Parts: sequence; C-alpha cells; structure tokens
Amino acid sequence: MMHIEPTRSRRDFLKRAGLGFGALAYADMLARNGLSDETIAQSVPQQQLSRQPMAAPTAKSIIFLFMEGGPSHIDLFDPKPEVNRLAGQSLPPSIPRVITAMGEVEAPLLAAPRTWQRHGQSGLWVSEWLPHTAQHADDLCVIRSCWANGLNHVGSVCQMNTGSVNAGRPSLGSWINYGLGTENDNLPSYVVLTDNGKLPLGGKRNWGTGFMPATYQGTRFREGDAPIPHLKARVSDDRQTRMRSLLQRINAQHAAERRAQSELDARINAYELAFRMQAEAPEAVDLASETASTQSLYGLDQPETQAMGRVCLMARRLVERGVRFVQVYCGAGSRWDAHTHIEKNHSELCRASDQPVAALLTDLKQRGLLDDTLVLWGGEFGRTPMSEKGDGRDHNPTGFTMWMAGGGVRGGQTIGATDDFGLHAIEDRVHVHDLHATLLHALGLHHLQLVYANNGRRENPTMNSGNVVQQVFNLS
Repeated sequence: MMHIEPTRSRRDFLKRAGLGFGALAYADMLARNGLSDETIAQSVPQQQLSRQPMAAPTAKSIIFLFMEGGPSHIDLFDPKPEVNRLAGQSLPPSIPRVITAMGEVEAPLLAAPRTWQRHGQSGLWVSEWLPHTAQHADDLCVIRSCWANGLNHVGSVCQMNTGSVNAGRPSLGSWINYGLGTENDNLPSYVVLTDNGKLPLGGKRNWGTGFMPATYQGTRFREGDAPIPHLKARVSDDRQTRMRSLLQRINAQHAAERRAQSELDARINAYELAFRMQAEAPEAVDLASETASTQSLYGLDQPETQAMGRVCLMARRLVERGVRFVQVYCGAGSRWDAHTHIEKNHSELCRASDQPVAALLTDLKQRGLLDDTLVLWGGEFGRTPMSEKGDGRDHNPTGFTMWMAGGGVRGGQTIGATDDFGLHAIEDRVHVHDLHATLLHALGLHHLQLVYANNGRRENPTMNSGNVVQQVFNLS
C-alpha cells in the first residue's frame, strides 16, 4: 500500500509537486527579495547576521535617552518670556486652543521661573536646570518644533517608539535590527535599560516587533549587579554542550512543522545568543572594571545620580561593543509627568539625569565614539504653558523639544520654533515620523525602502509618511 505523506505548507507543495520543478519559481521569487530558501525555511532571517546599509551612514549606533512622562520644553530648552509676562492670565485669543489629557480647558498661564543663559560658541539657550548638558551646547542639535498625535502617555510612548499611537507595530529598534542585524554576535543588537526597575507605560510592546518575527525585539537588561539573569552556567561545559545539541534537534523538529510561527525561532535565537553571551556579556556589563574617575564622571558616587549614571555608562559600554540601538528610560513609569508640583518634580529629575547625560557625551567624545554614535534625548511629548492644579503642567503633543548629538549631527544649532507660548510648533515642524526617518537615514537606511511584507502589505517604519530632516546633519 502506497503511503502518501500529506504536505503541510505551500512551500512543501512547491518543492514536491512536479518532481520539485515548482520550487524553481519559488526560489526565483526568494532571490528577487535577496533571501535564500534556507533562510526562509527557518521562518525568519538570521538576526545575528550583519547586513549592509542602503546608503553611506553617518552613524553606526543610536542611544535614545527617553525622558518618560514628558519633560517641559519651556523650562529646559525653549524659553518663552511671554509665559512669565502674562502668568496668571489666559492665553491670548490669537493662540489656538488644544485638547489636553484633561480635555479642552481654559487654565491660566503658569510662570516658568527659569534662569536662561546662552552657552558655547553657538549661543544655545539652556536653563539652569541642566548646567552639565549646557556645557555640550555646541554638540547639540535642538529641535524645538516636534509634534505628535497622542494625548495620553500609553499611546504617546507607543508612537514615539513605533510610529503609531496604537499597539501592534514594530518598534524603531526592531526595524533597525531587521535592517542591519548586529555587529557583535555575542550581544543583542537592541538593548533596553531603565533607571529604576520599572517598565515604561505600555510595557514590553515599546520594544516589541508587532507583525515582524519576534527575534527582532529588544532585550531588556535588568538593574543591579546581574543585568542579565540566569546567564551563569550551572553545569559543566561538556554537559551543557550535550544538552544544547539535544535541544537543537528537538527544536528543529518542532519548528519544521510550524514554520509560520516565529515565536519558537525567536526563543531558539535567544537561547543561542544567551549561550554565546556567557563569555562576553559579563564583561560588557561589569561597571566595576571602569576607572574611579569614569565612575565619578557619571555620578556613580552620588546617590541622586547613581541610577541614571549606571545605565548611561552601560549604554556607552554596549555601543562600544557593537550594539546598534540602546534605549535608556529615565524616569521609567512616567515620572516626568508633572501635573502637579512641577518645580519639585523637574528639579529632582534634572538633578538625577543631567550629569549622567552630559557624562555620556563627554565619554563618547573622548573615546572617539561620538562621531559614529547618535544620541537622542526627549520624551513622548512636552508640557503646556497653562497651569494644571495650580502648580503643574498638562501634556502637550502639539509642540515640544528633542535634541540630537553625534553621529554626523551638526551641533550648535536650533531647528524649528514654537509659538510665543510654546504651545504649537509653527516653524519647520518635525513629526515623530520625520524623526524616525532621520534616525534611520543616519544609519544608512531609507525609511520607505526598508520594507517588510505583512499579509500582502508592504510595511515600512514610518507608515508611508515622514521626511528626513536634512538640516540635522553636517553640511558638506
């Protein structure tokens, strides 16, 4: 009796039908996409493989310093004398009103009692809340005209990470991981760090892969002395090798029947990476190996700066070892969200983050890493000039500030402007999609040509939107 083995997928059918001639067309289609049959058979491309950029890059890696909760741009980088002059009064009728997290409210203006100074040869304005960052004025490209679509934190943090206020799309780091792979086979290509042990609002989806294979997601390093838990082997090398070989065979058999599911491949890749990390990762996260002067530079010897100093120093060590995208959450859990007591809230957070952030720029520069490491600073939105609850500020996605440094960025410049009250971006407006397009451009990736096919749709990082902000980069 003839045994007929049922085919389990269209791929199997093409390979078997007509003595395999059907696979010729299939192989041609793969070749047109630059993929091998072996790669597709594993459900996902090999995440560990380094891939060439589409164009000449200005940066090799990105460090995103995410001030979660929304720092007040009009108290840090965007001085607005009119806010203080008219404090206690309503916005002039000429300024369009906005819908805030509390709805459309007619609150009086709240003074921003900052002391402002120009810094560096560029004369960049920075308030007294960030004295250490101000020393790097000539390295900073300050974009005062950012805007976004979200009103609340969960949607806005999601958009700043994925381009959409709705969950389900890949994070920017995942797109970079997909497009470029890694430069270090023994470390993740995309790492997430938080300063206080908390998750950002929206949780792990902020570094997730959405509809892309799970293998491209970010890897969160924990706080404390063991950022990567369970890394140390508890058995002999020989036994571990035999266990690993057995698991490889079992997993391969299981995956062969479930090629459309990427989660198992991601888990296998994660375990394989963990195996390789046992040799290199402990050294990479060993901050004690840094000199006392370096640790002091980052503020590890001061209680108020220690937490942010640790993750900033770790970020430098990771990009130094080939990690492409490092995201550092400052105030994880939306601590910058100052609906009340903004003076106390922001002064404490600035004190905790200013020295470590400046130290990161100093350290990268003195090691020759700033030239090819792009540093991005900012939150999911800014804050309103109007008061909330008498001494706080509400969410403001219609106009806020972010800055970049290094990685081909032309420092000592300000791009764009908000209105006289810092409420709306009105000049050279930069949407989140424009920001993402610019970051990808720095890495040599075109945001509209970096494509992933999802259910018949050609998806890209900026949802067919966005423009590179060319003014950001050095002029040739």
